[in-house]
Amino acid sequence: MACTVLNEGATFGEETVSMAQAATMPITAKTTKTKPSPAAAPAPAALPNREKAIQILSKSIYKELRENGYEPKQIVALATEIISLVTTDIGDRPLV
Repeated sequence: MACTVLNEGATFGEETVSMAQAATMPITAKTTKTKPSPAAAPAPAALPNREKAIQILSKSIYKELRENGYEPKQIVALATEIISLVTTDIGDRPLV
C-alpha cells in the first residue's frame, strides 16, 4: 500500500482535503503489519536527508494543524498517540 504525503489541497480519494481534515477522517481500509526486510533499510548516506525530511514534515504538520484551529493540547494528544503506536510497533526490539 502506497503512502501519500498530503499537501494543502491534496486529493484524498475523490475529495480535496487539507492535512488537518485528513487527520480527522476515519480509517476505513484494512492494513496489514509487515516487517521491513533488511534489504529495504536505507543506505547510511540517506539517513541525514530522512532526518531533515522528518523535521520539515513535523513543522508542516504542526503549522497546518494550528492554522486549522487545533489547540496545542490537541496536538500533544496526537503526538502521544503516535508515540504509543510506535512503541507498540517496536515492542522490545532495540531502536538501533
